This record gives sequence, C-alpha cells and structure tokens, in this order.
Amino acid sequence: MNYLAIKHLHMTAAGLSILLFIIRAYWSVTGSAMLQRRAVKIVPHVVDTVLLACAVALSIMLGAAGMQPWVLTKIVLLIAYIGVGTIAIKRGKTVRSRGIAAIIAIAIFAYIVGVAINHHPASWFA
Repeated sequence: MNYLAIKHLHMTAAGLSILLFIIRAYWSVTGSAMLQRRAVKIVPHVVDTVLLACAVALSIMLGAAGMQPWVLTKIVLLIAYIGVGTIAIKRGKTVRSRGIAAIIAIAIFAYIVGVAINHHPASWFA
C-alpha cells in the first residue's frame, strides 16, 4: 500500500472512530441498552485498531520525519482522549460526569485533527 492510500484509510478510520464515540457517549449519557449490544462493543475497537495500525505504518514510512513534535503531540493527546473517553462511556459514575467527559474527549479529538492538518503542536492556534 502506498502512503496516500494508508493516509486516506487513517482519516476514514478517524472519522468513523469519532462518530462511533459520539454515538456511544450519547447512549452512555441517556442510559441506553444499546451499549450492551455485541457489535457496539466490538466494532469501535476494530476501527480504532485500523486507525492505530495506519498511524504506525505512516510513521514508519515517514522515518525520522515521523517523530516530529506534532506527531508526538498527537500521541500524547491520543492517550488523553482514550482516558477521558473511558470516563465518558463506562467509568463515569454520574450522567453529568459522563457528559462532561464526552465533551472534553470530543474537544481533544478536534485538537488532534488540528495538529494533523497544521502539522503543528499548537493545532488550530498555530
């Protein structure tokens, strides 16, 4: 696979990932039984695995350029997004805490997109 194909797959997986997160966070806040469905528990992990695999492949293809400050920023923010996302979907004890965590996770994701587009750790503020 060439760089552009992997990049497009990565971007598609990112779009699907945030879409699935928003849906699951909504269900978590509203107490929907949909969160217990087997596909809802499996599909997001498959999408996120594709997203991460593409990210690793792109970093390898970029070589030393793959460890630029903006790439490292995306990695750190990804870890924060995952942590806050788990609070939004399952670890938050109250509806309010899950809702706030969901909003914060979406904001982190938006910041990651800005970092990716602008190739700068300051994201949209560069």
